[in-house]
Amino acid sequence: MKRFVIAATLLLGAGCARNSNQTWEDVKTAGRYMQKGVDTLWGKDYDSRMLTSDEEFIGPYDADFIPLRDADLKNSFADIALPQPKGIPGEKGIPSLDQFYSPPDSIRSLFQLVHFETDEHTLRDKEDLAAINQIAAYLKKAPNTYLVINGHTDERASATYNMALGLRRSNYIRSLLVKAGVSLNQVYTISQGKEQPLAYGHTAEDWKQNRRADFKIFEK
Repeated sequence: MKRFVIAATLLLGAGCARNSNQTWEDVKTAGRYMQKGVDTLWGKDYDSRMLTSDEEFIGPYDADFIPLRDADLKNSFADIALPQPKGIPGEKGIPSLDQFYSPPDSIRSLFQLVHFETDEHTLRDKEDLAAINQIAAYLKKAPNTYLVINGHTDERASATYNMALGLRRSNYIRSLLVKAGVSLNQVYTISQGKEQPLAYGHTAEDWKQNRRADFKIFEK
């Protein structure tokens, strides 16, 4: 225990020659190592080592968080919380969710699936973005049509993580539609997480197919 106290004292002394922010970071670091030493005395063990490359770093697999990239942060509109539709499905003339259906053959080509990269909730592919614009154009001409966006993920990570990611995906598409002029009261969002895969394999291609959003409609 004396070794930890001496180490912390030396670290604090060295910090006097640097700025206060760096000194505080050093103190926190020393505190963590001191705590590890105390925990070790009580039988707690820490399996740690120095990482030698980026490939060795693996982020949390089951953590309930949504990792973002710099490009996501630049797309500020997608992260603005839009108001929910005034009507609740199943109440006051609004169809219940089980009344929504896949678009009929006559307009099915307008409602194409769109796909996402791993851990992302924004669309990158130009064809996917064009598909959203196509849906927006149809809905603006059909104000009595309601849309449900289902956000899906692949099988990796926890159920809670994937439900959150699926909702971010469907909400992102809703924000694009509203930005294009669609009434926000026409569009509802749901997350299916990883519960409704299209492909049941465990390959990268299977996962790619399952990271998607699909659409159901109800026309009055």
